[in-house]
Amino acid sequence: MPMYHDGNRELQARFGTVALADRLAEKLTRSRFTDSDKEFIEGCSFFFLATADAEGRPDCSYKGGAPGFVRVLAPDLLVYPDYDGNGMFKSLGNVKANSRIGLLFISMGEKPKRLRVNGTASLSFDDPLLKELPGGQMLVRVTPEHIFPNCPRYIHNVQTIEPSVHVPEKGCAPVEPAWKSFADFKDVVPPRKPTA
Repeated sequence: MPMYHDGNRELQARFGTVALADRLAEKLTRSRFTDSDKEFIEGCSFFFLATADAEGRPDCSYKGGAPGFVRVLAPDLLVYPDYDGNGMFKSLGNVKANSRIGLLFISMGEKPKRLRVNGTASLSFDDPLLKELPGGQMLVRVTPEHIFPNCPRYIHNVQTIEPSVHVPEKGCAPVEPAWKSFADFKDVVPPRKPTA
């Protein structure tokens, strides 16, 4: 699949960046994860997930967990667990309708960095790997098409104070979010399904 479409090319031409865009794609874009990509991704405690439904209507979601909750298992395979959420399944419902996704990994510390991963995804409900990922109710498998870094110049230096109490931990009961006990919702919140 080509890196750029007509809309990209039209704007590149307007701003005189065709040669730059081509050089960036030539030098930085790849379809397989490197050891450096693996190290960076597996060290992240969050990423942003972009999906679209069958009609192209977009959705963007934050996904967080303990560092290592996203794993690069092979040069052409990334996986992450889906944790209990609000039950809307906006992102993963989109994956069922349109497997094309985008992931954005960002480090916001003293050495800012970001990495984009665009590809296709599938859902796995009985994957043996789920036993190694506490709190996962299904596994998302991603096959990359375009992997490329972005210039980090606009990333703010944000220091992590402490992780969310809701991040799943092996051997610990999950902490339910307060909203699930609100009068408007508590009668329709299903019991949490057992996970690894």
